[in-house]
Amino acid sequence: MTNLTPTGFLTIGDARLEYKWLAPPNPDAPTIVMLHEGLGSVGQWGDFPERLREATSAGVFVYSRAGYGQSSKVALPRPLDYMQREALDVLPKVLDAIGFKRGLLLGHSDGASIATIYAGTHQDHRLGGLVLIAPHFIVEDISVTSIAAIKTAFETTDLKTKLARWHKDVDNAFYGWNGAWLDPEFRDWDISEYLAYIRVPIMVVQGEGDQYGTLRQVEIAQEECYCPVDLKVISDAGHSPHREAPGATLDAIEQFAKAALRDDQGLGVRAA
Repeated sequence: MTNLTPTGFLTIGDARLEYKWLAPPNPDAPTIVMLHEGLGSVGQWGDFPERLREATSAGVFVYSRAGYGQSSKVALPRPLDYMQREALDVLPKVLDAIGFKRGLLLGHSDGASIATIYAGTHQDHRLGGLVLIAPHFIVEDISVTSIAAIKTAFETTDLKTKLARWHKDVDNAFYGWNGAWLDPEFRDWDISEYLAYIRVPIMVVQGEGDQYGTLRQVEIAQEECYCPVDLKVISDAGHSPHREAPGATLDAIEQFAKAALRDDQGLGVRAA
């Protein structure tokens, strides 16, 4: 990895992207790059990145996409293919800028979709696997219903104040995401075609009570992928199992990472 400071900003094109870098004990260890949800940021992962580093002995790199956290704002409305643009235009530059050599992409919700698109369009030899937490491959009725409800909450309750703790421009973050998902044309958004081109193992972590997606998302991955797909359904979790059931989520990711990043030189994640 490039000699990163523990926190800072990357300049990618016209954007300044905030990041946090948790260096591994062994400088030759792999790196897990974390991609946040549609209303997420560096800070909203909580202590999960630290727990992930402890569990795997991998380096962990977390960043806020443009429009989120302390990163640069974006022009609104976002284009309806904003996740494709992130995966094709921005993420490759981020990986190169940090000197990514070997590891995993771990994405949550929108971040999981971005990771899917990247892996389906880049035969990246550095990538050992994907961890997809509550991914979206298609738009479901439950998604639109919940996203419409959260718009009402944002405009009528203290949700906006709560989110403003995490985002420099909370309206930019919220309406960039919410406006795209509620656009009637977004109902045709479908990234399932990318799954057939992924050549690394995948772990899908899905909360059984996810209010933004059903197990149909998991079924699509199992139907479309030629690569191995591991599944962990967490019964006592909703859309954010890493927050709602962090122990079970971390255990599943740790076991997957050990298998996906194992090598013969002892430079991968620690053994059980």
